[in-house]
Amino acid sequence: MAKKKQNNDNVICVNKKASFDFFLEERFETGVMLQGWEVKSLRSGKAQIRDAYVLVKDGEAWLLGGVITPLQTASTHISPDSQRTRKLLLHRHELNKLIGAVERKGQTLVATKMYWNHGKVKVEIALAKGKKEFDKRHTQKDRDWQREKERLFKK
Repeated sequence: MAKKKQNNDNVICVNKKASFDFFLEERFETGVMLQGWEVKSLRSGKAQIRDAYVLVKDGEAWLLGGVITPLQTASTHISPDSQRTRKLLLHRHELNKLIGAVERKGQTLVATKMYWNHGKVKVEIALAKGKKEFDKRHTQKDRDWQREKERLFKK
């Protein structure tokens, strides 16, 4: 079954820093448990996952570091916490695979994208290995060369 491309209007936020700091290997689509005020804030685009990562604890996956800024018109009977820990929804076999990769191989789980899929909020997470400083310079050098090559061929 082929995966559909995500439209830009479905994307809530993207973690561009993740691809610069890590080698992203395998990606997973997860659901996320949200409160009502968080969904309203996401509809207005008030979220960022730049420093978000995933922690696997007690057989469950949790999103830490993601910020959803509450709207000014949030209800008065709740006190919204913008950086609360949110539970990620995964199938058991996916969760077992992630637990094995994190514990045995020493990989990291980072959140790369948050988007809408059929009216539900999804978070794309990726298994990642950290980059060293020379890897980051090499990536920047390759990116600059590709940009320059496009300019040369355009002329």
